[in-house]
Amino acid sequence: MHVLMVGAGGVGDAAARIAAERPFFDSWVVADHDVTRAERTVGAVTARDPGETRFRSAQVDASDAGAVEALAREVGATHVLNAVDPRFVMPIFEGARAAGADYLDMAMSLSRRHPTEPYARVGVKLGDEQFAQAGEWESEGRLALVGIGVEPGLSDVFARYAADHLFSEIDELGTRDGANLVIRDEDGHEVFAPGFSMWTIIEECLNPPVVWERARAVGPDGSYDVDAGFSTLPPFSEPEVFDFPGGIGPVECVHVEHEEVLLMPRWVDAERVTFKYGLGEEMIGILRTLHTLGLDRTDPVTVKGVQVSPRDVVAAVLPDPATIGPRMEGRTCAGLWVTGTGKDGQPRRTYLYHVSDNADTMGDYDAQCVVWQTAVNPVVALELLAAGTWSGAGVLGPEAFDAVPFLDLLAAPKPQGYGSPWGLEDR
Repeated sequence: MHVLMVGAGGVGDAAARIAAERPFFDSWVVADHDVTRAERTVGAVTARDPGETRFRSAQVDASDAGAVEALAREVGATHVLNAVDPRFVMPIFEGARAAGADYLDMAMSLSRRHPTEPYARVGVKLGDEQFAQAGEWESEGRLALVGIGVEPGLSDVFARYAADHLFSEIDELGTRDGANLVIRDEDGHEVFAPGFSMWTIIEECLNPPVVWERARAVGPDGSYDVDAGFSTLPPFSEPEVFDFPGGIGPVECVHVEHEEVLLMPRWVDAERVTFKYGLGEEMIGILRTLHTLGLDRTDPVTVKGVQVSPRDVVAAVLPDPATIGPRMEGRTCAGLWVTGTGKDGQPRRTYLYHVSDNADTMGDYDAQCVVWQTAVNPVVALELLAAGTWSGAGVLGPEAFDAVPFLDLLAAPKPQGYGSPWGLEDR
């Protein structure tokens, strides 16, 4: 296996550090538009293990499918791992396919809201542009494994596991994520510094959140169309307090647009699929202010003769998520709340989850916990693909694969596995 990873930000850097401990691949090229960032990641990996020779750096323009294809061919990539913002999904996705490589990402192609009823009807959904090419990927025998970060990703694996091993009927698959993370300045005061890309946070949280309901997918004549099951709500809808494990405790969660809702119904039977995230009062207030001021816009505006994207400016003035680890404390939890009927025919309510502690990830990998928790899952998936344990063709989500090998490998102690156990609570 020869991996080309596009992106040397926080998640890409963490993925390289995690992968360096594993023997399943032959080469790993770290590519970024800023080659110094790629070189820094490779330098950090080799510094941890001076005998490591499988990593090297390269420069690539992620917005140019031709450039991605050319680099993938040059380095002999069998797999292209997309570790950049979702705005670059399509050129990397198409560049990988043109190069004859398989593809993995942690976020899917962007949505576009319905032009007249954005808070009731879907427009272009997350991943629609990728699923439109599923037939070509399948006919060419190539695999695009989409949404294999932590969210989307791990909760999608949990959905497959719950359907196969815990439930006979599922009422709701509800991704619920929360944290008690705090970032402090040099004087010890709490400061606002998001744990991952602010560009992506704005995209996810201010777009109309999507929910899926089987009742909408079934037509009056009994016909079934999974795409008819999607509808939208206003941002921050239906707040609920969810009690997270790992010492995090109760956190208010709200609906957020996310890929799990667009993926799970395609492979797992359920009556309803939702995604709620514990944003917190401060983050919601900041997002609403950005929207009011127009600073969430991506289309360029002219400032003193220079064209700039307001959202790019917001992201640029905030701390790089890859740098805040030493000033972060606390834990983050990603998980899936499943309700329905258990295999024994009795009502069941189960939360499957994974907790990442910043002290642990900083100590072990010098990576803050949010990016580490995202990065570990595509590396596990790549290892399963390398072994032939997971295989397939087309554009597939994590739900399309057997969950047990993934969860076993993630939890198994090192060096057999990744030493990162997951949990399950019946409530």
